[in-house]
Amino acid sequence: MKNKKILVVEDDPNFGSILRDYLSLNSYSVSLAKNGVEGYEKFKKNNYDLCILDVMMPFKDGFTLAKEIREKNNNIPIIFLTAKTLKEDVLKGFKVGADDYLSKPFDSDVLLAKIKVILNRQSSIEIPESEEYKFVIGNFLFNSKLRILTNHKINKSIKLSPKENQLLKLLILHLNDLMPREIALNKIWRDDNYFTSRSMDVYIAKLRKYLKTDSNIEIINIHGEGFQLIVNN
Repeated sequence: MKNKKILVVEDDPNFGSILRDYLSLNSYSVSLAKNGVEGYEKFKKNNYDLCILDVMMPFKDGFTLAKEIREKNNNIPIIFLTAKTLKEDVLKGFKVGADDYLSKPFDSDVLLAKIKVILNRQSSIEIPESEEYKFVIGNFLFNSKLRILTNHKINKSIKLSPKENQLLKLLILHLNDLMPREIALNKIWRDDNYFTSRSMDVYIAKLRKYLKTDSNIEIINIHGEGFQLIVNN
């Protein structure tokens, strides 16, 4: 997978260089701009996956730059950096479309975690919905429109709950491949915190129970990564 491209717009040259180098060491492709005007020019000429914008900058502040970026691309994630912790600034940042907000000084590991969560969420949004709704897996016929899973060998059908239905369809669309945990959580639960993660594990267990009547089907847990639906021939 190609390195994700990040635009960093920061008027402090020392801090900007340190941030660029740190993100580069963590496998991101980073462009650095020293003010809002330069940042917007770089944004227009390149395709980025995420923007990190300082709020207080000469010529054009971060809020103004974010508005211009949003006019060009309404979906690109934006993280604001600020030396201020005023409630009004935070609210203004979210109003112009911030995905997150960090006050300086901040823990670099926290920034990395936020970037990862946002990019994973973005990846799940960008996965197109499959119009296909009838699937054959082993001895099962699955109709995701009706939410019915049928074992045609024993002529037994189960009506799935909405989340069971979504999860099974996502597993099938990744058949014999990794279904990343973050993508499933963000696409189905719209969040990836500890509680939704445990909730998904419960639904995975339910699907395993439904599918166990076919010994050629298994859902494997790939630790720290996600799940894999395997159908053995």
